[in-house]
Order: sequence, then C-alpha cells, then structure tokens
Amino acid sequence: MNTLHRNRAVNDALKIILGATLVALSYNLFLLPSKLAAGGISGISTILFELYGLSPAYTQMLINIPIFIIGWIAMGKSFSWKTLIGTFWVPFIIWLSADIPYTVTNPLLGALYGGIVLGTGLGIVYKGNGSTGGTAAIAQVVKKFTGISSGYSQLIVDGFVVIASIIVFNLELTLFALMAIYVTSKTIDIVQLRTSATKLIMIITEEEEKIQQLIRDGIDRGITKVRSVGGYSNKNKTMILCVTEQQEAVQLKRILQKEEPDSFVIFINASEILGRGFSLDKYYGQKL
Repeated sequence: MNTLHRNRAVNDALKIILGATLVALSYNLFLLPSKLAAGGISGISTILFELYGLSPAYTQMLINIPIFIIGWIAMGKSFSWKTLIGTFWVPFIIWLSADIPYTVTNPLLGALYGGIVLGTGLGIVYKGNGSTGGTAAIAQVVKKFTGISSGYSQLIVDGFVVIASIIVFNLELTLFALMAIYVTSKTIDIVQLRTSATKLIMIITEEEEKIQQLIRDGIDRGITKVRSVGGYSNKNKTMILCVTEQQEAVQLKRILQKEEPDSFVIFINASEILGRGFSLDKYYGQKL
C-alpha cells in the first residue's frame, strides 16, 4: 500500500470513528431517554429495552453480526473492514456512555437534536465510505443497487422499524420518531453534499464583457461561458456559469441588480463542488 492509499485509509478510519461516536451519543443523549425508536437497529434496541430491559449495547452488537456478513458479501472487502469499525465502535460507545448524566427526555427536542446529531454522525461515516452496521449497512446496499441517495435510503429502511414501534409506544412518540428520521435523512445529505453551502449562478446576457468584469471585481470567481441563442428574440447571447459560496452569491446578486438589472439570472443550490477554489486552493497554493 503506497503512502497516498495509506493516508486515505487512515483518514477514512478517523471519519468513521468520529461519526460512529456521534451516532452513539445521539442514542444515549436524545433517542433512548426520549423513548424514540428512530429506525434501524437502535430503534429495535429501544423497543427491546422498553419491553424487557435488555442492554442496548449488547442487543445492537448481536443483531449487527449477521447484517455485517450481508454487507460484506454485497459491498466487498473494502466496505467490510470499514463497516467492522462502525459495527463495534457504536455499541462500545453506547456501553461506555450508558450512565451519562446529561440526557433529553422531551420527545420534540429529542427528535430534533437527536436527528441532527445522528444525521451528522452517519454523514461523516458515509464520507469515510463506511457504515455503522445495522440498517445503515442495508441502506448503503440499497444506495449501491438503486442509486437512491444515502439519506433517502436510510429514510426508507428506517421507516419500517419506526412504524412497527407503534405497537410498543403510543402514536405521538411514533410520530416524533418519524420526525427524527426525516431530520436525520436531510442532515446526512447536507453533511455529504454540503447542499446549502454553494450556489451555481447562471447568467444569460448580451453584455458578456461587463458581467465578466463585475464578477471578477466583485467576488473574484472564475466563470464558464456558453454561447446561446434567445428562444424568443433569436438573438445571440452568452450564458455565464459561476459557482460561488453562499455569501458571495448574495453579494453578486446585489451587484447584478444594481449594475445589470436586465440580465436573466438563475441561482441554483449546488451539491458538492470539486476543483480550484473549492476542494483545492483558490490560487494554486498561493495564500493571498
């Protein structure tokens, strides 16, 4: 294994450990005290704890073993060792933090903040190309073979567990649990894709040079120009594509409204941006 692959493997492992720790803490701090069976193996362990007083850590460990084998067969060896870390780390942290004194018993707060912490943890684990075992592993398998995002895969798989929990808990707690997994699914996608962090701005204009100068002077971003023809006017136009951070988009909007109000401008939420100025240094390593 060369240095690059080794560093990547270490980085993935650290992400999985950090994310799995957040997953475990979300369970002990928010979900279990609030009696929210928010999907997955954690939801099953919450139900069994309520019915029989079984240890959630041991329950999750035992259920995860056969599911881990399924994930190993479906996803391959690379997935298996990363899943192995999450599969054992989550129950370990749940066991370690079982007597933590700071807990939330309000189901609304538990659903909201538990969902955010759980989604953040799972999103970090997925960015490390791993899983925390349980239905999270099943969700990754669903994603691989269907193309559905991790968040919606998790939502579909966990939904069945939450609906089943109505047998043990009342309807109100089940609805709060459904809220928790919805918040979790949206948080997963935000963590993985940084959905709201960047904007794709499309500007259709006849004042190509002026717009280019405004962008350069106003927010110092690169652009891509596409030659186009107006469908109504049949005139030659230029479509300028520019990707910006959220605050830069707000700044550019003000500039365009003031300097070039006749241009047709579209602001679109961008998912994950790779390249110079985003995943790479903006000025080729120069700290200006």
